[in-house]
Amino acid sequence: MSVRILALVGSLRAGSHNRQLAEAAVKHAPEGVAIELYEGLADVPFYNEDLDNEAALPATAAALREAAGQVDGLLLFSPEYNGTIPAVLKNAIDWLSRPYGAGALTGKPVAVVGTAFGQFGGVWAQDETRKALGIAGATVLEDAKLSIPGSVVRFAETHPADDAEVVTGLTDVLNQLGAQAGTVAA
Repeated sequence: MSVRILALVGSLRAGSHNRQLAEAAVKHAPEGVAIELYEGLADVPFYNEDLDNEAALPATAAALREAAGQVDGLLLFSPEYNGTIPAVLKNAIDWLSRPYGAGALTGKPVAVVGTAFGQFGGVWAQDETRKALGIAGATVLEDAKLSIPGSVVRFAETHPADDAEVVTGLTDVLNQLGAQAGTVAA
């Protein structure tokens, strides 16, 4: 039985390098780890407590919660927008953090990776993402990190799945996440 990891990508752009990085994770997942790339974050409305009840819960928010609830861990891919976490990723964390203390993130192993154009590879956004996940109740793997700088140049002609250094770093994160998620699932 495989450890199931849900991948959430914080960029909605079709040609996103973070999306490509997530595709690389799917392609290079170690044996016994299955990465499921979540589609539909763009359709989840901004979190609003008035909508967070049985009568008004948007189907897209319910689907996100269900997907996260059925996996053993999560892997978030965060670009950096103005030095911080993209709104779509923060919104997903907000929906997954509820109900307080019993949300789909509670106790789940989570790792955060990503790439950005800047010289630090989006590390600020990834740190903010880890912070939000920890407050939301996730078990954040603080040592499972991968920040790839210069995405626009680095991935101009090479897909992340074909970059040996990226694959090595990504595989390390996936092995750590898979081990932690497998422990929780057992």
